[in-house]
Amino acid sequence: MAKATARHILVSTETECEALKSQIEGGIEFADLAKECSQCPSGKSGGDLGEFGPGMMVKEFDEVVFSAPLGEVQGPVKTQFGYHLLEVTSRSD
Repeated sequence: MAKATARHILVSTETECEALKSQIEGGIEFADLAKECSQCPSGKSGGDLGEFGPGMMVKEFDEVVFSAPLGEVQGPVKTQFGYHLLEVTSRSD
């Protein structure tokens, strides 16, 4: 069964999500922004979600995590919780 590890930043607006993505692209550390800005409890650990398999996260999240290149920030990804920036840190089949 496929498994992945990822980290994310959750915010309320697409505009805020885009601004954070620009900061990451400009060299700010993903984990630092997650700790400072994420509305998810995982923000405290730099946005780390640990290891999970398909179907353990919401559909929109799974679609990105199990197809996106490793180590590239993806998003904004809209879910019922808000807007996410996602980074897949590892994946196995």
